[in-house]
Amino acid sequence: MRAAKTQVVVIGGGQAGLAAGYHLRRLGLDFVILDAQAQAGGAWQHAWDSLRLFSPAAYSSLPGRLMPVQSGETYPDARHVVGYLTDYEKRYELAVQRPVRVEAVRRDDEFLRVETDCGTWLAQAVISATGTWWRPFIPAVLGRADFAGRQLHTTGYRRPSDFAGQRVVVVGGGNSGAQIAADLADHGGIDLTWVTQRPPRYLADDIDGRALFDAATARRRALDEGRSDTGGVASLGDIVAVPPVRLARDAGLLKAQPMFQQLTSDGVQWSDGTTAPADAVIWCTGFRPALSHLGPLGLRGTRGHIATKGTRAVGEPRLHLLGYGDWTGPASATLIGVGRTAREAAHQIARQLSI
Repeated sequence: MRAAKTQVVVIGGGQAGLAAGYHLRRLGLDFVILDAQAQAGGAWQHAWDSLRLFSPAAYSSLPGRLMPVQSGETYPDARHVVGYLTDYEKRYELAVQRPVRVEAVRRDDEFLRVETDCGTWLAQAVISATGTWWRPFIPAVLGRADFAGRQLHTTGYRRPSDFAGQRVVVVGGGNSGAQIAADLADHGGIDLTWVTQRPPRYLADDIDGRALFDAATARRRALDEGRSDTGGVASLGDIVAVPPVRLARDAGLLKAQPMFQQLTSDGVQWSDGTTAPADAVIWCTGFRPALSHLGPLGLRGTRGHIATKGTRAVGEPRLHLLGYGDWTGPASATLIGVGRTAREAAHQIARQLSI
């Protein structure tokens, strides 16, 4: 089968891929978006039922179209976001092909060769926008293989009723850990133990996604101008006090314990010998960039990251990375932040192709 040729291949049809497609289309470039998911909506279609955005709809929008307000909700839920992304894709007639799973990206003379389970594309530039949801991280904790109960990551959690009458340990002091712990704490009949590496750090109650975006932008601007690191979002704290988390915290339902030393067959054990029984452990321990498809390019560095200048890979200027975190643009892993870096990537590619 002959390879199809296009100017740009975008890998991933979630929020970052759609933002890239919007700007590529405005610039008149020929492109295709390859999405491994069977339906539109990216990772949002796999989120837990009670998940809410950190910002109101108007501050959680992709370029070109404001997210409509969700009736009765200040902070939209994941289903609303899926609907918005689905509509966005249709409105701008973005060329998304799905389900198409990209297996490898290789150099092929003047092209980058994108190999998938549905054929091959030759592109003059590639934007990788696969995010992190598909590569959950679980730490190597002593006794994990001995635990007889259920273990799952954030990606596998859906609703508290799935754990009715059970003893559940939630591991992780970030936003997902706090939100899932609050979700479980609000459901009667669940014996919750929440453990964190350090005492939880809550942002001020009036801080939401808008402030986080501003902090991330200020950090990147300072670094670009050679000024001292402002600390960005990390300087503010770890946990956004969204209403369910704030209510559970203020009601005394979110009392974090230090991280345990090991798992046992029927629970967890701390270094002082204290134990707690458990039927399930939910690992809210973060993600790593989903970049295995870029392995043949030999660009991976420390912590699995690829060195970038802006969104462009330092070791392969025809490759751009979008939406993986601040190292690929301030707040680029958020709805509110990805539009700016998507625009920069699209314009860089347009200039590169015009040379």
